[in-house]
Amino acid sequence: MAPERHPLGGTGLSIAPLMFGGNVFGWTADEAMSFRLLDAFVDAGFNAIDTADVYSRWVPGHVGGESETIIGAWMKARGTRHRVMIATKVGMELAPDRTGLSPRWIAQSVEDSLKRLGTDHIDLYQAHRPDPAVPIAETLGAFQLLIEQGKVRAIGASNYDAAQLAEALDVAEAQGLPRYATLQPKYNLMDRAEFEDALQPLCVARNVAVIPFYGVAAGFLTGKYRSTADIEGRPRAKALAAYANDRGWRVVAALDAVAARLGAAPVEVAIAWLRTRPALAAPIASATSPEQLAALLRGATLALDAAAIATLDAASTA
Repeated sequence: MAPERHPLGGTGLSIAPLMFGGNVFGWTADEAMSFRLLDAFVDAGFNAIDTADVYSRWVPGHVGGESETIIGAWMKARGTRHRVMIATKVGMELAPDRTGLSPRWIAQSVEDSLKRLGTDHIDLYQAHRPDPAVPIAETLGAFQLLIEQGKVRAIGASNYDAAQLAEALDVAEAQGLPRYATLQPKYNLMDRAEFEDALQPLCVARNVAVIPFYGVAAGFLTGKYRSTADIEGRPRAKALAAYANDRGWRVVAALDAVAARLGAAPVEVAIAWLRTRPALAAPIASATSPEQLAALLRGATLALDAAAIATLDAASTA
């Protein structure tokens, strides 16, 4: 049975309870595997794919746009554009003159993304990070033009703190400009305080739908890692090392306990916990194999009882 879809804030878009994180396409998943994963994702009834113009510039020899290009090739090969909601981003540096949120760069970047994706519109276009060099009204005005042109359906923000998001919402309201309907923060069982202290209440109060990235903490919450030795040599070893402490292993133990009681895998429980949080629309998570993806999809429909949530909350409190 297909998962239930929910409105994505006030965008008019509806979303299944998990977004596929496209950062892996062209990086740790080649084109053939990316096609397999995307096929399985939509065949299971899920519809939201998140990417960015900068994915995967960090790979030696890459320039950015590799992920969008693979998604575009897949949509063309499969005829699936009408079945998916594409979210991409602008703002990270691709080159010294190809960065930020100026109207000039937004106008150029959206055309580049549309070409790579092979589509005439982007469902959710997100500011990848704030740009202090550009007044927020200018950025929102550039997004407004794209909406009026039919190239973008809705806009969102990523990596904004509470003050930055509040300012953007206030400017939009005061000047009649499009508002950020979504926020993409770093949020998971290991990364809680930065979002929960100020951003979560703001998003609840201002009806901003939350689509957090790093849903399984760079893979730390998948159950694959039981010691620091398990992390050494991994592609994300540096990110994983930040979690390999007493609190991290306490969270892993709590995931194991809840998973064993519910007959689930730890990664399923980590995803299910995120879905219980206020303002959350759908977590973003990546997979590089069909088996990893299947576990994420199970987590997107797994129901946690109050005891499970309490166990995880207690273990993950800093």
